[in-house]
Amino acid sequence: MGFDVTSGALATLRDEAARAHPHEACGILFGAGRIERAVACRNVHPEPARHFEIDPAALIAAHKAERTGGPRVAGYWHSHPSGAAEPSAEDRANTSGDGRIWAIVAGETVTLWRDAPHSFDPLPYRLVEG
Repeated sequence: MGFDVTSGALATLRDEAARAHPHEACGILFGAGRIERAVACRNVHPEPARHFEIDPAALIAAHKAERTGGPRVAGYWHSHPSGAAEPSAEDRANTSGDGRIWAIVAGETVTLWRDAPHSFDPLPYRLVEG
C-alpha cells in the first residue's frame, strides 16, 4: 500500500527541479489524504546551488489559506540537483517531526518521506491520474 500522488503533481516536481537546475528548487505540497498539487516557491537561501529555504511569505500564505478553508498543506518538497533522491545529512539534521510529507527530486526520480521524530521515514507512493 502506498500514498497517492497525482500525475500532475509529479510532473510539476520534475519540471520545476529541471528548470531550477543547477540550483535547488523547493515548494509546497497540497492535498488531503494524497498529494494533489505541487507548487514551486522561491528558494531564498543565500547559497541556492547547495541549499534551500522556502520563501517564508509563501509558507505563511499557504498556512493562512488552509486555516480559512483553502487547500490543505500536506508537506514540502525540494530537489537535489547533484545528489540522490533521499534526505541528505542536512535534511536529517533539520527534521521537525511534524509528520508532514517531504518529496525529494533528483533528476527524474521522486521519493516521498514522512518527517518523523528524529528521522525521515520512506513513504511508498502510487501514481494516480490528476
